[in-house]
Amino acid sequence: MAVHAHKHGDESNEALQQRFKKQTQRTGLMKLLRERGRRKKKPTKRLVRLRALKREDFRSKNRKKQFYSNM
Repeated sequence: MAVHAHKHGDESNEALQQRFKKQTQRTGLMKLLRERGRRKKKPTKRLVRLRALKREDFRSKNRKKQFYSNM
């Protein structure tokens, strides 16, 4: 994921910096580094269980909708 920017001819340092900054934004490198810098807490067992139950409920409702939408 290395980003390289070499000076082209008579290009000013400011233009080079802007080009480099634009390249890093396109790759999403800064966003990734910021995310890695912060420590994330693991979800508790209770939270994992609640999310799973909610997900199952949502899926079951979607299955019903999908079945009855063709009639």
